[in-house]
Amino acid sequence: MSEQTVFPEDLPDSALVMRAEEAGGTDVFQAADVSLPSPGEGQILVKTAAAGVNFIETYQRSGVYPVDYPFTPGTEGAGTVISLGEGVEGFTVGERVATTEAATGTYSTHFVVDAAKAVHVPDEVTDEQAAALPLQGVTAHYLINSTYRVSAGETVLTHAGAGGVGQILTQLLKAKGARVITTTSTEEKAKIAQAAGADYVLGYDNFAEQVLEITKGEGVSVVYDGVGKDTYQGSLESLAVRGMLVAFGGASGQVPPIDPQELNRRGGLFVTRPAVHWYLRNAQERAWRFSELFSALTAGELELNIGGTYPLTEVARAHEDLEGRRTTGKLLLVP
Repeated sequence: MSEQTVFPEDLPDSALVMRAEEAGGTDVFQAADVSLPSPGEGQILVKTAAAGVNFIETYQRSGVYPVDYPFTPGTEGAGTVISLGEGVEGFTVGERVATTEAATGTYSTHFVVDAAKAVHVPDEVTDEQAAALPLQGVTAHYLINSTYRVSAGETVLTHAGAGGVGQILTQLLKAKGARVITTTSTEEKAKIAQAAGADYVLGYDNFAEQVLEITKGEGVSVVYDGVGKDTYQGSLESLAVRGMLVAFGGASGQVPPIDPQELNRRGGLFVTRPAVHWYLRNAQERAWRFSELFSALTAGELELNIGGTYPLTEVARAHEDLEGRRTTGKLLLVP
């Protein structure tokens, strides 16, 4: 068993967590005092400043994705290092860090993360920004730099342009010189997508026809689709010959099986289903993505829209707002 190299005398004995006692609706969340997690070898203990709320956690709470209950959700958060596990190098107590790969749930006053999966937060970045950026920021970064590397002059289609990923995607795509078409569900959300820099903002009805009209029948090079079941067919119809559908989420439900012959008939299309962990394979890749994101943020090239900040104990309300699609931008929990 590893020993902590730093253990301040004023370190608390317990942490407050918001955990799902069983699978179900938001009423399964209960506050609980648990023993303060102890960082193991190569890990750090962080006092949470803010934690990100993400759609996958609604699936975990409800039982769509099986987990062991009681379950404390959250892998994304930012805060201050308060204790180091054995062998940790490159971090000191009192430093601010952020992660999207926490080892213990971030719906808590404290969480543990492998030091190799945490990054230093620049002084110019606030705690709220540091907590809001990791998952959506890294997702947007890998989508346009690795899954399909977008070049200046290309036309792309994204969905949910007013969402957390959607707004970051648009800004990063525009910085690359791409032409961005996006979709939203309301006029209010359309204004948010336009403010992020989208060239065209469409409704979901008949969006494929409008995309083909905008592109003079050619279609787009790539579609970044985090909506899933309700949009994937139109996404395929929007693609140019040898275009790529990047199905990175399923907010409306998962994409059903696709017949490879349909891809052939539509022009030799490509379909991929990426996930963030496949694009944070090592320290070098992690450092590259976060460095570029923090640089864009501090240079004013990227703005984060924090759509709601909730007290930790009001996590049920945050989940209800997220599932009800009543939010735009990123939701945070603050202890």
